[in-house]
Amino acid sequence: MSKINIAVLGANGQLGQSLQQWHKKNNPAENCFFFTSSDLDITDKNQLESQLLQSQNFDYIINCAAYTAVDQAEFSKEKADEVNHLGVKNLAEICQVSNSTLLHISTDFVFDGKMNRPLTEKDIPNPINYYGLSKLKGEKQIQSHLKKYFILRTGWLYSSFGKNFFKTVQRLAKNNTQISMIYDQVGTPTHTSVLIKAILKIIHSHSQAYGVYHIANEGVASWYDFAYEILQFSNSKCLLNPILTEDYPTPAKRPAYSVLDKSKFKKEFNISFPHWKESLKDCF
Repeated sequence: MSKINIAVLGANGQLGQSLQQWHKKNNPAENCFFFTSSDLDITDKNQLESQLLQSQNFDYIINCAAYTAVDQAEFSKEKADEVNHLGVKNLAEICQVSNSTLLHISTDFVFDGKMNRPLTEKDIPNPINYYGLSKLKGEKQIQSHLKKYFILRTGWLYSSFGKNFFKTVQRLAKNNTQISMIYDQVGTPTHTSVLIKAILKIIHSHSQAYGVYHIANEGVASWYDFAYEILQFSNSKCLLNPILTEDYPTPAKRPAYSVLDKSKFKKEFNISFPHWKESLKDCF
C-alpha cells in the first residue's frame, strides 16, 4: 500500500512548527512535505501549480498559512485579504484540479461574540473585525470550489512556537512587577496539540464527512483566567490585574464570547479533547 502524501503550508507558523515537531518525534507512515511561506506563497498561483500539481501528487493539503495580525489587519486590509481570502481561493482551485482533500484552519473570530452559549457550526458568522471577515471570505471560497474539504475553526491558539498569548504573558511577567489582562472576553485557550489530534484523526480514518467543524480544548476562560494559570505554572511573582475591554482599546474589536461547541466533531470522529488547563500543564 502506497504512503499517503501530505503537504503542510505555512510550516513556519506555530501550528506548522508544531506539526513538524510531531512528525520528527513520531516518524509516521505518511509522507509529509513542509512548505514555509518563503518556499511556497499561496498568493502566487503559478508557484502553487508548480509545487502542488506538477512536482508531487498530494492526497491531503493542510493549510496553516494565514495572515493572523488581528489589529494590523485593520490597517492592512489588502494584505489580509490577499492571504486569507484570495490565497485560499487559489488553493481551493488547485485542490479541485488535483483532487486533493483540503484541511483548512479557520477561526472563532468569524463570529460577533453576541451569543452567550457555545457556538455551533450552524450559527451564522458575523465578523466584527477585518481579520475575521478575511477568514470568512476564505471559507466561502473553499465551499464554492470544493467538495473534499474540512474547515477547522479554532481559537485562542498557543504553543511554544511563534507569537501567541502564552509566550507574551511569560515575557511581560519577566519584565514587569504587575500586568493587566481583560476579563470580560471569554473563549477557550487551545493548544496546537488538540488541532493536530483532530487533523490526524481525519487523515487516519480516511473520512469523507466533509464540512465545517469546531475544534478546541474543553472549558471556558477569560484572558485574565488564562494569564493567571500561565503565571501559576511559571511560578511567577508578577501581580495580575483584571481590566475591562473598554480599559484597553484596540484597533480591531474582539468577540466578547467565542467559546466553540465541539460536539459535531466529537460525535463524528468518536474523540474527546482535554480541558484547557490540562493542555497548558503539558505545554510547560
